[in-house]
Amino acid sequence: MAENLIDPTVPPSGTGCVECLDTADGWWFHLRRCAACGHVGCCDSSPGQHASHHADDTGHPYIQSFEPGEDWFWSFPDSAMASGPELAPPTSHPDDQTAPGPVDRVPSNWQQLLHG
Repeated sequence: MAENLIDPTVPPSGTGCVECLDTADGWWFHLRRCAACGHVGCCDSSPGQHASHHADDTGHPYIQSFEPGEDWFWSFPDSAMASGPELAPPTSHPDDQTAPGPVDRVPSNWQQLLHG
């Protein structure tokens, strides 16, 4: 992994997907954190797929899971798992935050709306 494409000092942008939270009805399945700038976006199974869109738009190639208990990295250029340094805290959304979330926006048929 090219360490110059990761900034371990940058904190995450928040506790939820930036783009989903900017809409009245956005929601996510799981969250991912950009290893270069800290942007928190939703995973590719989520309706918005904002983490991938962020990587495409910015050229930031690496994300880390932003789920409690997960510390894996993903390389978009390689379409493969990767390794990386410990990132600035917090390393996940709060333990009491639901997945999918946010809880008040998740539709009752959310499982049918996920991308395979």
